[in-house]
Amino acid sequence: MENLYKIPGHVAVIMDGNGRWARRRGLPRVYGHREGAKRVEELIEVSRDIGIKWLSVFAFSTENWGRPKEEVDAIMSLLVEYINKKVPYLIENNIRLRFMGRIEQLPDMIKRSVEEGEKATQHCDGMNFVVALNYSGKAEIIDAVNKALKSGITELSEEDFRRFLYIPEMPDPDLLIRTSGEERISNFMLWQTAYTEFYFTETLWPDFDRDEFLRALYEYQSRERRFGKVLSI
Repeated sequence: MENLYKIPGHVAVIMDGNGRWARRRGLPRVYGHREGAKRVEELIEVSRDIGIKWLSVFAFSTENWGRPKEEVDAIMSLLVEYINKKVPYLIENNIRLRFMGRIEQLPDMIKRSVEEGEKATQHCDGMNFVVALNYSGKAEIIDAVNKALKSGITELSEEDFRRFLYIPEMPDPDLLIRTSGEERISNFMLWQTAYTEFYFTETLWPDFDRDEFLRALYEYQSRERRFGKVLSI
């Protein structure tokens, strides 16, 4: 990790390509999801080691319910297994586990695991690991507007609006990574990514290892962030 001098405060990741990874090997899609979970563990470790304070991953969108039931069930079971397995590690490394999305719509077993994982790590303040679950950027904006209306607010500034997002104190991503060759953000953090740097790679998520992550970070530090400023030519 030498020469890595510009560390993003918040890295967001769209983990794409699990199914294709499995299909190319003649395996069921669930094998791709299980292998992909290992990459999440690796990213958490690298992020912790280099000082990234927020790491967010897009685990399951509101649209993903349309996938085959056996795949959805496998993803949910893997999620519960992952939370139960990783919470002790997160506590030991002072990492807070957080979730964002329409959590209240999840099956009871999943909601219970989510709540237990968040509660067990709520005292951790070294790093935040955020899992977007049953999440949609459009849904988050709609939910925020509805919360504002219910509170009696009739006019909003950007600062006011942020207070109604799923995790109001979460900073906007500095860098968003998407794997598998797709070059779109697929309804992920629509409000928060206005000035985020995007990094797209052909690598499928289960192959996105430590070296691939560092490659994305080196690319990020080579960019000049402008935050909407117009530069004269």
